[in-house]
This record gives sequence, C-alpha cells and structure tokens, in this order.
Amino acid sequence: MAPKFQKGPDLKRFMDKRMKVSLNANRTITGTLRGYDAFLNIVLEDVETSETGQYLGQVVVRGNSIVQFEGLERAAAAVAATTPGAPADAS
Repeated sequence: MAPKFQKGPDLKRFMDKRMKVSLNANRTITGTLRGYDAFLNIVLEDVETSETGQYLGQVVVRGNSIVQFEGLERAAAAVAATTPGAPADAS
C-alpha cells in the first residue's frame, strides 16, 4: 500500500543560494533560489542562461522540466557539518 502523505523536496538549505539548473532540451540556467513547492516547481531570481548569458530576471520553472540541480555556493548544513565549532543550523 502506498503512503497517504508524500514528502516534498527538501531544498531549504539551498534557499537564497546561487544554483545552476539543468532543464530538458539541454538548456541550463543559473540563478538564486527564492522558493519551491512539493512538485519541485521553483522560483529563481537574477537568472541568466548559461548558453548565451542572456539576463532573464525572475523565473518560475515547472518541476517536470528540471533534470538536475547544482549548488554554486556551499549549503548551510554542509558548512556546519565540516567546520569545527560552527553553530548548528537554527531552522
């Protein structure tokens, strides 16, 4: 029997971080993650295309067109785990 509640993606640690997102049809964009939902729809700000460098501004990307995420900055949980004496994430 399938679970009644399916947990959505856990992208909290990537919020307000620069990300490179690979989309279907070999498209790639780079921007700052501002929001997401359970369907992996995301909102990126200050977006540029990787192929042409064209500035797109704020973009909403539908989750089913996302192939891969790549964080361009270190995520908070990873920094705290690898830094001795670093405070734990309060969120």
